[in-house]
Amino acid sequence: MKKVVLIVLLAILLVSCNQTNEEPVTKADEIIYQTISPKDAKEQLDADDTILLLDVRTKEEYDSGHIVGAELLTLDVIESEAETTYTDKDQIIYVYCRSGNRSKTATKILNDLGYTNVYDLGGIMNWPYETE
Repeated sequence: MKKVVLIVLLAILLVSCNQTNEEPVTKADEIIYQTISPKDAKEQLDADDTILLLDVRTKEEYDSGHIVGAELLTLDVIESEAETTYTDKDQIIYVYCRSGNRSKTATKILNDLGYTNVYDLGGIMNWPYETE
């Protein structure tokens, strides 16, 4: 008799622990943080001119040298200006900075704004290809 009561109590406990008021998160609701290597980025940029390459450094850093074809959208304005400047939230976007810290932050901001194909390229320090 004690075993039956114990089993029933255990079953009730397990069922009640599995019930929550939260809606389950689906893959469609999740935006995955993605990175891309300089080699892969270079290959893709050469093959597809629709990819947006964003430099999130300061204007002074950008003016001193940037990856060919990059557009400047500094980290301090990305949250307020991205949606009006880049309206296609499904466009492939590669983001870079000097060392990778700001690009990681910018990638997360863009993901939070609903951009779905954002890749952190890291820092220009690791870019072995041409700059201008």
